Amino acid sequence: MKLQTLTINKQRLEQRIDELAEIGRIRDTGVCRLTLSKEDREGVEKVKSWMEEAGLTTRIDDFGNLIGRLEGKDPDAPILMIGSHIDSQPYGGRFDGVIGVLGGLEVAQTLKEQNIIPRMPIEVVAFSDEEGCRFNKGLFGVRGILGQLEEGELERKDKDGMTRRKALKEFGCNPDRLKESEYQEGSIAAFLEMHIEQGPILEKNDLPVGIVTGISGPLWLTIELEGFAGHAGSVPMAMRQDALVGAAKIIVALNELAGEDPDAPTVGTVGSMSIFPDSRNIIPEKVTFTVDLRDIDINRRHRIEERLYERIAEIANQHGLTYKIHEDTNSEPRYCSEEIIGLMREESKKIGLDTIELMSGPFHDSLAMSYVCDYGMIFVRCKDGISHNPEEFSSTEDISLGAELLYRTTVRMAE
Repeated sequence: MKLQTLTINKQRLEQRIDELAEIGRIRDTGVCRLTLSKEDREGVEKVKSWMEEAGLTTRIDDFGNLIGRLEGKDPDAPILMIGSHIDSQPYGGRFDGVIGVLGGLEVAQTLKEQNIIPRMPIEVVAFSDEEGCRFNKGLFGVRGILGQLEEGELERKDKDGMTRRKALKEFGCNPDRLKESEYQEGSIAAFLEMHIEQGPILEKNDLPVGIVTGISGPLWLTIELEGFAGHAGSVPMAMRQDALVGAAKIIVALNELAGEDPDAPTVGTVGSMSIFPDSRNIIPEKVTFTVDLRDIDINRRHRIEERLYERIAEIANQHGLTYKIHEDTNSEPRYCSEEIIGLMREESKKIGLDTIELMSGPFHDSLAMSYVCDYGMIFVRCKDGISHNPEEFSSTEDISLGAELLYRTTVRMAE
């Protein structure tokens, strides 16, 4: 099938992606824009200026979310929300989240230029702290507007000891007025998000764009092991209570459990660890580390989780350790709206765009939105499936095709 001419402005979208990538740039192609940092604020202000240039009414709420609103014929109708995030990992790429925000902005600006007035208001949102890497708890901004924050989240600290509360204040937010930034139940009709795939399936199938069917359920744990410190040169091996050895065995156990079925999409990762007292000649007394376990089959994930807990107990007992397990995030797999998927299928065919349908392993802002409204997601091919790395890359051509499908889906939903 021959592709139709794009309605969205490909050059404008590319220019904005490139310009935003200069804020928090690391190496030639990487980005470090940690949530609520100076770089994050600079990025938010840049995108805010583009929203205003496009004719949207803008605000930054007290969760740190940037919201641009295009008014509809019925301003009181439930909102069609489009967006993603612009915060990044500490060693991230320039497309993760960004193409969903700037693609959403391109959709709204194109609607204005095409003189299309949607039936309902459309809001383009750059959600605060989707990544969760700074305070070890993600989807903050989107959960915030939905009233889904958990007790104590504002007191979470980053690696420098700064609380989220203080970081919000430094960002210009008022953490004492968060309730005012929440959306009323039923006020959001649907949510659309475009994102790089962060996996190899689209590239393997030589396709630029995919339609997402659902998001795997993530389980995030923080595990704390405590033993006893001693001199590395004098305590016999058989008498040691080495917390790091225990942690190492748990990490290997997680890896083996997650990889038992090579045909399953189960994944398990330990990505962050702290050691006390952190000296080369002292036996580690205390080790704290994270666990990230995901699967699209919640029952299979539950079975692995139970077996992991059993192994933790066995290993702690073997090495004379005490342990604590804190559950940071626990979500079941969430499936996209069949109606929205149907619209995306139809619009893909109309513009001559070949797509496939696939699940998402990573979670996204859509995960939180799925609990309050219908949602749909579009994936864009990324080179070698690489993400959360400066080597992350998606071509302007692929991103533009994803944005065109996002635009046409929006037009259909806004009619």
